[in-house]
Amino acid sequence: MRLTLLADGEHDPAETVNPLGESDVCLVCEHAGRQVPRALGGLGLEEPEFARHIAFDIGAEGVARRLSALLDAPLVLQPYSRLVYDCNRPPDAPSAMPEVSEMTEIPGNRNLTPAERKARVDEIYLPFHAAVGDVLDEIEARKAIPLLVTIHSFTPVYKGERRMLDLGILHDADARLADDLIALAKRHEAHLDVRRNEPYGPADGVTHTLLVHAAPRGIPNVMIEIRNDLIADEAGQQEWAERLARLLAAVSARAGARRWAELRNQETGGRHDGLQRQG
Repeated sequence: MRLTLLADGEHDPAETVNPLGESDVCLVCEHAGRQVPRALGGLGLEEPEFARHIAFDIGAEGVARRLSALLDAPLVLQPYSRLVYDCNRPPDAPSAMPEVSEMTEIPGNRNLTPAERKARVDEIYLPFHAAVGDVLDEIEARKAIPLLVTIHSFTPVYKGERRMLDLGILHDADARLADDLIALAKRHEAHLDVRRNEPYGPADGVTHTLLVHAAPRGIPNVMIEIRNDLIADEAGQQEWAERLARLLAAVSARAGARRWAELRNQETGGRHDGLQRQG
């Protein structure tokens, strides 16, 4: 018998904001929310646990929504807690439905049956990623090259270890967008501590969304991690949205110019003297 996880009236597993936005940037926030389906009874946790980083990326939704408005970019949000299903993990990863998050046991994730796991995959993971794919399809349908950008936050203290960086720029094998962002951030936001593939990297399994959607399409992609004490309130979220909007607008223009040059070079059979003269 097939289990049903989400009841009538509960949140959809994906919210698409500004779906007709004209930007080529596709924003994604996998850990935006902290909702728990009623059928899971709070996963056996007390309510204060859902205000912690273990349940969602603090401040990330606020930054992502503001960034979507500033860039006129479509955004796909995931409203359910990462403790129900972490949409930046594949179904076979233990961290997709963790029994322990940081140092906190999650009773409602212990000894899940195959049917229980499948219900979470079918009703949260798959619809969410289908929504991301739909947005990318829409951008490509207007003959544009999408840039996939996922928005996250990280806790300043993880398992007792303090993290001092402000901004992490993460990537997998495709470093094009990360390279541009890091270079621009170091040039224009020199007061920030910006690091590549910190506090996480591909070896930690955090680039799943990038690998699922960007790698097969060959599109530029990056994962952005902001220290969550910097975006815990609305003022911080607005400040960081404006900062990221400036950086992403610049790299988007650069990516578009690079793509135009590639196409022009193909059309002229490699004769690009005129392009060089234009600078």
